[in-house]
Amino acid sequence: MIKVVLCTFLILLLIPFSQGFSQVTDNPSTLNVSLRNESPFVYQDSEGYTVVVGIAENNNSLTPISNVKIQVHFFDDLSPDPLEVVQGTTTLEVIAPNGKSPYSIRSQTPNLDITQASASLLGFDSSVEKQKGLTVYSTDVSLDTSFRFSGVLQNGGAPNSDTNVYLTFYDGFEPPRILSVSTIELGDVESNTEVSFDLDEVIDSRAVGFYLFAESNVFSSDFVDIQIPASEIPDKLVTISNVSVEDPDGKKLSELSVGSTVHIKSETWIEFAADQESDETAYSYYVQVKKSGELPYVEYIGKFDGRFIGTGQETQTIDWIPEKTGLYFIETFVWDRNNIPIAEQGPFVLVLVN
Repeated sequence: MIKVVLCTFLILLLIPFSQGFSQVTDNPSTLNVSLRNESPFVYQDSEGYTVVVGIAENNNSLTPISNVKIQVHFFDDLSPDPLEVVQGTTTLEVIAPNGKSPYSIRSQTPNLDITQASASLLGFDSSVEKQKGLTVYSTDVSLDTSFRFSGVLQNGGAPNSDTNVYLTFYDGFEPPRILSVSTIELGDVESNTEVSFDLDEVIDSRAVGFYLFAESNVFSSDFVDIQIPASEIPDKLVTISNVSVEDPDGKKLSELSVGSTVHIKSETWIEFAADQESDETAYSYYVQVKKSGELPYVEYIGKFDGRFIGTGQETQTIDWIPEKTGLYFIETFVWDRNNIPIAEQGPFVLVLVN
């Protein structure tokens, strides 16, 4: 009997347990804070550094938080081991109850081998909430070869120091992805004063709007959602229509089976070529599949790179294998190779997976 118990104990010692699982059970307090996207937006800046941006949310309805620590692992395509591990914090020093803050964390070196990254939450502290003593609003927005923005900050309370205004740009996906964060440093601001500020810089061409907000050593502001004027977004060259889901035999489907391959098809009509000399338009066609619910989440993103020759109609097809049951809706997009939308989003398609 003693030998049986001893053998059982030794076997249990040899069973590997997930480190990620133990981290969750050891740190239940992190459940109050979450990173909105499991896969944050990653890009390389003009100096070759890799930047990871996203949103951190305070899910506690009573307690503000500060010192939110986020760890980013930077990888190449060859090894599962990270090339770099960098720790950063959120843009806002204090996140209000049920509030949010973007984060932007850059690699330590301008390493062109970095192709992907992952972000995880390390921890945070409870904090005293900052009063909404600041107000920000825009006075002018324009976009041609660069983004130009003018605005005003109003301080209705005590004198401030370390005052910053932030612009957080997002794209047209739903939910939107955070593309970048720009900072305007204002420093000391006297009480009951207004300060004008402006920004002139090149932004990601996928940006369709931005959140405007401010924070100082004692105050913060509300988030203001500002759309980049539609007239200043490049003209759409392409129309997406007749989005459907078909089986391998070409039969249109509204109900799918888990594990079965289906084809998501669209027809696109190009009205005129982007490059008038070559009569060609290179494009990327995207399919986004989202599971329906109170908080829809992205289940799958597919991409097809193609090239329009002249004008006329083309058909795009992307395969998808549903892995879970539920109700899903399908979105389609067409961008050029500079990641600028050249078509309005295609019509929604609802499918049921059994």
